[in-house]
Amino acid sequence: MSTLQQPAAGATTPATVTEATTTQRDPRDGATRASRLGRSRNRRPVDGRKVKRSGLLTAVMVVFVVYSFAPLFYLLVNSTKTQASLLSTFGLWFGGDFNLWQNIVDTVTYNDGIFVQWLGNTLLYVVVGAGGATLLATVAGYGMAKFQFPGRRAVFAVVLGAIAVPGTALAVPTFLLFSQVGLTNTPWAIILPSLISPFGMYLIWTYAIDAIPTELIEAARMDGAGEFRIFFTIALKLLTPGVVTVLLFAVVATWNNYFLPLIMLSDPKWYPLTVGLNQWNAQATGSGAQPIYNLVVTGSLLTIIPIVVAFLFLQRFWQSGLAAGSVKA
Repeated sequence: MSTLQQPAAGATTPATVTEATTTQRDPRDGATRASRLGRSRNRRPVDGRKVKRSGLLTAVMVVFVVYSFAPLFYLLVNSTKTQASLLSTFGLWFGGDFNLWQNIVDTVTYNDGIFVQWLGNTLLYVVVGAGGATLLATVAGYGMAKFQFPGRRAVFAVVLGAIAVPGTALAVPTFLLFSQVGLTNTPWAIILPSLISPFGMYLIWTYAIDAIPTELIEAARMDGAGEFRIFFTIALKLLTPGVVTVLLFAVVATWNNYFLPLIMLSDPKWYPLTVGLNQWNAQATGSGAQPIYNLVVTGSLLTIIPIVVAFLFLQRFWQSGLAAGSVKA
């Protein structure tokens, strides 16, 4: 009989040594191997690149985070103290009675509620000034990016030059100009200069070049759409991340504006929060000083809350706006 004889129908084939070894393997070996594979996959990202860790960069980031949050922590801690405990306890930790709520009440009611009026003035300057600056920068940047006209290069040079000029250098000439037309000590003295944002226009300009395809605009024109309709229904939606980015920069610049209101305004009822809180802080010097450091600290804490909320609410648009155009499809 030949050794290559085929087995009869219905008979079972004896298992080879390799197959027997495979079928009789301990199940714990498979579990161990799977766990090893899982750990190796957890250590390596999906794209296969190794994760590089740097102790120096980690230490630098820790120092940066501590440096950034230390002033906020100082405000939060010291706004819970009374005027006496504020000067007699350690500045970076709680001490004495917890007086946060009473400090808030005293801040918003001090001097007939002038803090609330300063807050309203700041919101007015931000909504009208920063909002108008964002709108003008968006329209101008879109026009510069998608329209060809004589003198375009000259306008580009002027915009870059305006970005290089610091705002404090223009404050005194602006004051002299506004004093000639009688606009000093009025809200317009703060709103009108805030409407000009060369940096915002430049950001929209560079963003609109890649964010809005020229073919899309031409197709809309062929369908009979006017320029205003194209801008408000097509371009503005595509420019949303860039617009929000410019809006955040304008809001922060207007909210923290100090030097321009200081030289433009002499009536406390038109002060923004920055100038008003500095006036409270100045009460601690001179003859008949009345220090209210606890109200200054509490007012500073209340001042930063709206801007922090704005950043937390709009940060996803801001991040996408900064990253747009960095990756080419």
